Amino acid sequence: MAASLPSQMRACSIAKQGGLENIAVDSVEVPSVGPTDVLIKVGYAGVNMIDTYHRGGVYKLETPFTLGTEASGTVAALGSNVMDLSVGDRVASYGLGAFAEYCKAARAKVVKLPEGLGDKEGAAALLQGLTAWTLLKEAYPVKKGDWVLVHAAAGGVGLLLCQMASYLGAHVIGTTSSEEKAKIAKENGAEHVLQYGEGFVDKVLELTGGEGCAGIYDGVGKDTWEDDFKIIARKGTICTFGNASGPVEPFPALKLAAKNVKVCRPTLGNYVYTQQEFEGYSAELFKLIADGKLNLRVHGEYPFSVEGIRKSQEDITSRKTMGKLVIKVGQD
Repeated sequence: MAASLPSQMRACSIAKQGGLENIAVDSVEVPSVGPTDVLIKVGYAGVNMIDTYHRGGVYKLETPFTLGTEASGTVAALGSNVMDLSVGDRVASYGLGAFAEYCKAARAKVVKLPEGLGDKEGAAALLQGLTAWTLLKEAYPVKKGDWVLVHAAAGGVGLLLCQMASYLGAHVIGTTSSEEKAKIAKENGAEHVLQYGEGFVDKVLELTGGEGCAGIYDGVGKDTWEDDFKIIARKGTICTFGNASGPVEPFPALKLAAKNVKVCRPTLGNYVYTQQEFEGYSAELFKLIADGKLNLRVHGEYPFSVEGIRKSQEDITSRKTMGKLVIKVGQD
């Protein structure tokens, strides 16, 4: 089933992984849907750190490919086996190819947007919201009264982690690089916010009565890795989920023995692998939003152009943004 579709569309093409100069917006064929696929007319696309890893080559992909992993919009066509969606439904999706006028996604990675949540909010909420929620539910399942630490607390995932962990009853320590970011983090659930630098480790230990944090959620990577082991509690869990400063270097297993520390390196894809997992966690996320438990902060909206996409990639890797970045693909 399909609406009337054009044969060509504009898409952000990556012919070679590497620098920003490899970003192009070209005319390509509109994807055809297989039996279990959904074609989405994209309104907004979310910008995520993983896009920079795909573009830059941290994660190797076969080229050419269309950049972007998060889209929101309306269903334009359905595969023959997709019976529970209709053309015109408002949806959001998780999967490669989002920076395009039309995005094809597997049915298992498409979720209906609830009434009251617009396309822009859908693109701002889905991937970073699911990342934060699954980290708190599965990577280290936070408990009421826990002391936890969120690195890059004013970033897109960081702001959501702070709000969600606070909602779950944790004492949240956030880390940031500026007073402005510290203020935003405190407004979004962080009980304490520390800036990186001299005395950071001592301050965390002082706040936690010398015990350290039961859970650390680290999207920064290389620059914060060694300090994580100084401030993790005995039997605590370090969740390293991002590479903003570069990937964590290999380390000996014996490093964990001093405090019986657990380390995990999760990816969202393995937490929402099945349609049941994806829809279940999405429903929980949307309920948090509907109940007013989450503030979706959009740092910037970028045009669907070579310049706009390059700028969004520059900004998200600058570690100066506060909240979500989105690309406006559709026309009003």
